[in-house]
Amino acid sequence: FNGKKNVVVLFYPFAFSGICTGELCALRDDLASFQNDKVELLAISCDPMYSLKMFGEKEGYKFQLLSDFWPHGAIAKKYGVFNEERGCAVRGTFIIDKTGKIRWQIVNSLGDARNLVDYKAALASL
Repeated sequence: FNGKKNVVVLFYPFAFSGICTGELCALRDDLASFQNDKVELLAISCDPMYSLKMFGEKEGYKFQLLSDFWPHGAIAKKYGVFNEERGCAVRGTFIIDKTGKIRWQIVNSLGDARNLVDYKAALASL
């Protein structure tokens, strides 16, 4: 997407869990704000790709669910959002501009859901 689109990189702990499903369904229901000709949405967890395929089909997600399963949590570790004790990503969101620069980020703990209004404001500032 470098040079073409801004990217929302969203890390979430686990497929099929309550808060994660709620957050991703909220994105699904307002997808035009987060995936269009100016922005791409990438949702990443440490779940195996087969679990993510079933999760996406069950919930009707039309955005990419990427697996950071092996090497386990490698991408989450690079972004500083991997919880070693739990073996999963925490709720980190990064908005990356077309040049590849992180322009906005927020990291919430495992049990704290994120607010889509914050994402929209950050995207509007690009």
